[in-house]
Amino acid sequence: MTALTVLAAETPSLVQSVDWLAIAPVVITAVVGLAVLVADLFTAERHKTALGWISVAGLAAATATLFPLRAGDRSTFCLTADPEACSYTADHFTVVVQFLVLAGALLTALLSVTAVRDTRMPAGEYWFLLLSSAAGAALLPASRDLATLIVALEVASLPAFALVGMRRGDRLSSEAALKFFLSSVTATAVSLMGVSFVYAVTGSLHLTQVADRLEDVPGQFDTLAMAGVALTLVGFAFKTAAVPFHFWVPDTYVGAPLPIAGYLSVIGKAVGFTGLILVTVIAFPAYAQVWGPAIAVLAALTMTLGNAAAVRQSADRPNSAVRLLAWSSVGQAGYLLVPIAAAAYSERDQIGSTLAYALMYAAVNLGAFAVAALVARTKPLNRISDYRGLYAERPLAALSLAFFLLCLAGLPPGIIGLFAKVTVFQSAVDAGLGWLAVLMAVNVVIALYYYLRWTALLFRAPDGAEAPEGAAPARTKAPWPVAAAIVATAVTAVVLSGAPQIVLRFASGSLFTQ
Repeated sequence: MTALTVLAAETPSLVQSVDWLAIAPVVITAVVGLAVLVADLFTAERHKTALGWISVAGLAAATATLFPLRAGDRSTFCLTADPEACSYTADHFTVVVQFLVLAGALLTALLSVTAVRDTRMPAGEYWFLLLSSAAGAALLPASRDLATLIVALEVASLPAFALVGMRRGDRLSSEAALKFFLSSVTATAVSLMGVSFVYAVTGSLHLTQVADRLEDVPGQFDTLAMAGVALTLVGFAFKTAAVPFHFWVPDTYVGAPLPIAGYLSVIGKAVGFTGLILVTVIAFPAYAQVWGPAIAVLAALTMTLGNAAAVRQSADRPNSAVRLLAWSSVGQAGYLLVPIAAAAYSERDQIGSTLAYALMYAAVNLGAFAVAALVARTKPLNRISDYRGLYAERPLAALSLAFFLLCLAGLPPGIIGLFAKVTVFQSAVDAGLGWLAVLMAVNVVIALYYYLRWTALLFRAPDGAEAPEGAAPARTKAPWPVAAAIVATAVTAVVLSGAPQIVLRFASGSLFTQ
């Protein structure tokens, strides 16, 4: 008995305490998703809309729990032998990205309340899948080991496949879901192979331990380590829609319900760049010479191809508005990658520029999709030409969309878009990536063409001169959840343009606790 007592005293405890407040945003989102799925079984068809409002309330509650975490000093699920190696960390980086994800999911839910009812999509499944994906996306920025990162990536991705194909009987929706699924699974498989290589070299999955052990890799394992680093990046580059992993984007956005297309354009990208930042800046700094040039090239290709394809969109082609937003999001992904590449050549604090840009982009891009969802109610072909004369029909929606497009273009009065681009540009210059900064400037000029062309169309005289003189254009009343989403994003964009320091402050200073 004495020997057993001594052995128990010498054996480190494997029981870990759980910081429930730190994990509250993820837990609340997941629990509400499960509750909605179960409630759907007992809810009559005429009351299914209530499931949407429960989901909205759950996302609002999850977002509110970020307030007590703003100090950014909490960790949980740490190793007993190494308290510095934790699987979940709620630092400033985590809190900012979780706010972006949950607030974006909340706006998506507002847009979806009307869409689910009007298109007769299965409400219980839809809300469960949306909340599940949001829970995975919220978990990812807090993940500090490779296993949790991959699990979070898949939890965010798998429900999204089903959401894209939610419009049953729609051929475009089914094709988009299949293409999205096959390409994503392939990218994840490649990432898993990379993670296995990294684990074989380091013997650990925790990011901090991986970083320490990659500093001194035996010569015979150096090639294996470099291959592992490169392959691990593939899955996250896919979610970011970086070239050449971008081919799923336009067809997926066109086939998905518009709220889900907006969700993928913002939260999907947040998942991608968050994963890239964590594995590169925290886990793989010793191999910056491998991932730094690779991400710089990806950024250059992504912004160039995305903007070039957006310029080619025909205004009269069906779904051209959604396709333009899709290719625009590819081009914007290139800008988001620039500070990550710059972190390989200077300090990792450069990645704050990515967060600042992402917060601006999230607000205005979701706003653009909200206006697109409103216009699609009367003009379901989603053509750019359908927006001609929108100001005469819906002045506030037209002004909001014009402001969103000017923010994306980086033109006044969209000051926040201009400042965010300058911040990203400066990160490239400070890191000595002058060629990338010049290429970014060229792409910004190219993007001005299609953003301004769409903006000008909003204020042109509407087609249909046969309408009686002085008659008011016919229009349907905007559903208040859609109007609320447009107002929320427009107000956010205006406030950020008036006080850009709200998000630009993240571009300086450390966001990590380590």
